[in-house]
Amino acid sequence: MVFASLEFLTLFLPAFLALYVASPARWRNGTLLVCSWFFYGWWSPVFLLLFIGLTVWGWLGGIVIDAASGRRARGAWLGVFIAVNVLILCWFKYANIVVDSLDNALALGHAGPIPWRHVALPIGLSFIVLQSISYLIDVQRGTVTADRSVIRYGAYQGMFVHLIAGPIIRYAWVKRELVSRTVDWDGVSAGARRLMVGMSMKVLVADTLSPMVDAIFSLHTPSLADAWLGCGFYTLQLFFDFAGYSAMAIGLGQMLGFRFPENFNHPYLASSIQDFWRRWHLSLSSWIRDYLYIPLGGNRHGEWKAARNLLLTMAIAGLWHGGDSWNFLLWGVAHGLALMVARLWRRFDLPRVPGWLSHALTLVFVMLAWTLFRAVGFHAALAMYRGQFGLNGIGLSDAVAVSLRPVHALAALLGVVCVLLPIGQRRWERLPDTTLRRIWDALWPLAGFLLSFGLIAARGAVPFLYFQF
Repeated sequence: MVFASLEFLTLFLPAFLALYVASPARWRNGTLLVCSWFFYGWWSPVFLLLFIGLTVWGWLGGIVIDAASGRRARGAWLGVFIAVNVLILCWFKYANIVVDSLDNALALGHAGPIPWRHVALPIGLSFIVLQSISYLIDVQRGTVTADRSVIRYGAYQGMFVHLIAGPIIRYAWVKRELVSRTVDWDGVSAGARRLMVGMSMKVLVADTLSPMVDAIFSLHTPSLADAWLGCGFYTLQLFFDFAGYSAMAIGLGQMLGFRFPENFNHPYLASSIQDFWRRWHLSLSSWIRDYLYIPLGGNRHGEWKAARNLLLTMAIAGLWHGGDSWNFLLWGVAHGLALMVARLWRRFDLPRVPGWLSHALTLVFVMLAWTLFRAVGFHAALAMYRGQFGLNGIGLSDAVAVSLRPVHALAALLGVVCVLLPIGQRRWERLPDTTLRRIWDALWPLAGFLLSFGLIAARGAVPFLYFQF
């Protein structure tokens, strides 16, 4: 079950909201927990048991670490509880690719393959583990106190509104609301509006572009026009899919009385690669900064070690994104190298790049890196890069030309307009607050949602791109 599905919109969400609102305030965490487990179990009851086990493990870990006396003991227990989380994540996420890589190595010596049954990746496991690790570290640091209520901690860990694809919510951000929160009309209506905006982003732009992205990235010899069209479509698809999910999660949380932080801040308007990572997937960016980069030493030991820490941190972040291809690791390394170059460029006071050129170079680099992120393997990425550099011809291929529809161009245009919209936002905000403007602000999300609902009913639900990261 995903947010952009008829099952969720017509069955689960209305039933849950009715039950949640009807529950006394002291029972709402329990209602949220049980319904979230039902939501997760809809996909796989077997993996629900794993999820419940990880929840109990994280809850026990917080209590044990909090009760330990002395810094060394707390650190030792932290290592134990984090190690189990990491080992479980590595098994489900990387066992297949390790075996595949060993099979390829054995094939060179005419040996193998290793007898192996494919390991399925539970949905949302990466986000579940990161939340658990951040909670355990915060308890060890004394930033938060271990939660004695397994129901309250379970509601935090298993909250369906952000369970599958983030944002990565830290316990410190919601600890007060887990104890006491207000559900009122203003919050529900504002959250519903945000939910409708996110649904429109996902369905009208991302899902409409998805078939063309799949078709172009499956070409063996894409031309220059094919490759850049596919890369541009995917650049829009990924943003509107992931940012749309985040908007829906934030909106649903607001309807339930939670205030989640924003997860995106117009990343494609970034002026540098550092600026991009201050705008893209903010909950992950802050997580890797606080729990990876700074513990590795951050920038406390000189520029070269800071550059090394950037590279290592981004490599780990890239590896976290996926375990079915080494492309994700290479994507992380590419961003790490770009961050290193940008940092050293500024440190050694090299010539300043003009603003317009810096914007353009940042966007081109991000798009080229997305090619590596999207391709199904390294050889597929090389094929796309050959196309992007014009090695397979220039013009649009017949296969792509036949597949293109006006609706694809319309979705891409809508996406570009929405990306560029913040440039003129200040001018819009200076316009008089008239009744007509208020009506427009209230009705366009509803119109987008109704159109999205109709498209879902007509063509079915399309899973989120981060559905199994």
